[in-house]
Amino acid sequence: MMMSRKIQLHDKHFELYLTETQINAAVQEVADKINADYTGKRPLIIPILNGSFMFASDLMKKLTIDCEISFIKASSYHGTTTTGSVNELIGLNESLEQRHVIILEDIIDTGTTLARLIPTFELKLPSSLKIASLLHKPKALKADIRVDYVGLEIPNDFIVGYGLDYDGLGRNLREIYKVVEQ
Repeated sequence: MMMSRKIQLHDKHFELYLTETQINAAVQEVADKINADYTGKRPLIIPILNGSFMFASDLMKKLTIDCEISFIKASSYHGTTTTGSVNELIGLNESLEQRHVIILEDIIDTGTTLARLIPTFELKLPSSLKIASLLHKPKALKADIRVDYVGLEIPNDFIVGYGLDYDGLGRNLREIYKVVEQ
């Protein structure tokens, strides 16, 4: 069943931006790189909730290496803009010492969330710490962070779907839509 090419969430209108097929290909590309880099290493994958839950689920199904998963929840958005601060809501319970750790994001735009979380992770002495993201907005990046695995680079548009929301709506969409009205 083909989804509508235009949707409305709250007061905003969105149009189709990335199809389910394009998203699946990007997830597979990230999985292929992680599979190649982590053969025999058993990394701990740490998705940042809420947005990365769909990406995490699909990526885990495509990973052929031994790996573990644990979630944290952090937020820096209100509406369509970042608040500039991070509220860590659920912490990490596993030891990261001497572990290969991959932080998983749905999207990296300003980098605020990761800039705050990376030093916290580094203090836990992992063997390695890498960042994987389905989407990356390089022109929006304000923090000095390195993204090791990127599914797709996109322009600085506000998007919803596939885990991304607009004030709570749109996370359940299989495709990604971009705003057409600001």
